[in-house]
Amino acid sequence: MEAMTIALYVVGILLFLVGLAGLALPFIPGSPVMFLGVVAIAWADDFERIGIPGLIVIGLLAAVVFLTDWLAEAVGARRLGASWWGMAGAVLGLLVGLPFGLLGVVVGPIIGAVALELTQDRDLRRASKVGVGTVIGFLVGTAVKYSLALVMTGLVLLFYLY
Repeated sequence: MEAMTIALYVVGILLFLVGLAGLALPFIPGSPVMFLGVVAIAWADDFERIGIPGLIVIGLLAAVVFLTDWLAEAVGARRLGASWWGMAGAVLGLLVGLPFGLLGVVVGPIIGAVALELTQDRDLRRASKVGVGTVIGFLVGTAVKYSLALVMTGLVLLFYLY
């Protein structure tokens, strides 16, 4: 095995692992980094085991994970009655919370959703319900992200084991 092939495998595996960690760490775009790792691994054997169709499927899964990361909290807020202001607040709160790590990613959307919801309707009980929806959306979104990441991992292993 030549040095370039080994380097691609090592880089691919490292990128994949960093991407997995990035699903929990807000400053690393987890699924895109995972996908880059898969591309490097596929490239290492000239796309014999993971070809273009496999990369397309894994890439689509990575895109769904990425979108889920950004939309789950806003959708959860909406399901419990948030207006578009509350949903925008959840997304804005996520963006503002990013620099504060995991706590900011969890608390930022809740504060953002409740705050912007209160600008449209002074009903604190309803705005609090929107905050609960944001938390539920976060939890469901996290479960979906990790489930899809597990599917991506399984596909990569399947391509290499069979």
